[in-house]
Amino acid sequence: MTPEDRFPGPEHPDSGPRHQPDLDVLPYGTYYEPDPNGGYSPTGYEAETYSGYGGARYLEQHWPVTGPEQGHTVHAQNGPHEQAGYEPTLPDHPSPAHGGHPGPGPQSDDPPTIELGPPLPEPGQPYHPYPAPAPGEPVGPLYVVGDVHGYLDELRTELRHQGLIDADGHWSAGRSRIWFLGDFTDRGPDGIGVIDLVMQLAAEAAAAGGYCRALMGNHELLFLGAARYGDEPVQSTAGTASFLAAWRLNGGQQSDLERLEAHHISWLSRLPAIALEDGHLLLHSDTTAYLEYGESIPEVNDAVHDLLADEGVDEWWDCFRRFTKRFAFRGDSGPTAVRELLDTYGGARVVHGHSPIPYLTGAVHADDGMPPHVPGPYVYAEDLAVAMDGGVTMEGRLLVSRLPI
Repeated sequence: MTPEDRFPGPEHPDSGPRHQPDLDVLPYGTYYEPDPNGGYSPTGYEAETYSGYGGARYLEQHWPVTGPEQGHTVHAQNGPHEQAGYEPTLPDHPSPAHGGHPGPGPQSDDPPTIELGPPLPEPGQPYHPYPAPAPGEPVGPLYVVGDVHGYLDELRTELRHQGLIDADGHWSAGRSRIWFLGDFTDRGPDGIGVIDLVMQLAAEAAAAGGYCRALMGNHELLFLGAARYGDEPVQSTAGTASFLAAWRLNGGQQSDLERLEAHHISWLSRLPAIALEDGHLLLHSDTTAYLEYGESIPEVNDAVHDLLADEGVDEWWDCFRRFTKRFAFRGDSGPTAVRELLDTYGGARVVHGHSPIPYLTGAVHADDGMPPHVPGPYVYAEDLAVAMDGGVTMEGRLLVSRLPI
């Protein structure tokens, strides 16, 4: 059975029931988990293990988690979701087929940037720009969005539930601020639709005096690598692999690759890897690998952007491998790892995606066979870390939450 057979993605446009995926894995290879017998190490933050295609099943065999760790708190969110009865108007998608061959480089086209002006009116309609914030006017509330993984309908529902978009899928939050924590694509049915919506909201929010911004997750690196390098071999720690094989292994959807355009590639390639907002250090991955790319936020982001612009396939692969590490903040050494990041980059608390909350809490397998219960963001590591991946790919929740938690 091929890796593609083991990790099938949804074949239908609706979200529907979905399988419980393994955690991200590297082909025939390596993933990284904390050493259960070792303490925190400033030089080797996570211990390397070899799992074949084991993923989370290997993790459960070797590091079983029976429940939330002592002192960890699950904070409830709002009530039941509103039903989605709206369909935002998104751009049409020409479909150039990549066919697994390297795509255009990250600088092949100028994308719509974060700081765009108001959306253009319909032909013949008057132009009414949104008011700019007055000098000294307080900023709007801050929200974060966990891993979306192509579940566009769930994203619309949650944004609407929080009052951030209207019934037509357009920005309705004024000067509010949103950070997406990465992983727009893979496993779910419409990753390109998610990217298009985020880019649309970025323009509309900026015009309203707020903003909608996003971090680069490990699946952005994987998706870009699959488009650019295809089946070109890379040297992994367990043999030869390729971005395309790894992307398929981790839930890559062929329809996303076929609809990927130059402006998507350019926009994704320029996303920051790390940000600091209102005392919250925003990361995609719960790993200390960011420390390997610089001692300040600008250094980390510049290092990743320079790598994506100039370096070759092996350097890209190494970057993807590092940001696929996880669980550095869990266990007895977790608070020390979080403090290392906070001391280096600033902030009082880390907010991250990447690792689904059901895996962090040990609620993956319910005795009654029901989907995992995710009431809201998960606060742990002595209240220094907030996990935002609600496990939408495993019938958990797509989390959109206002900070501070």
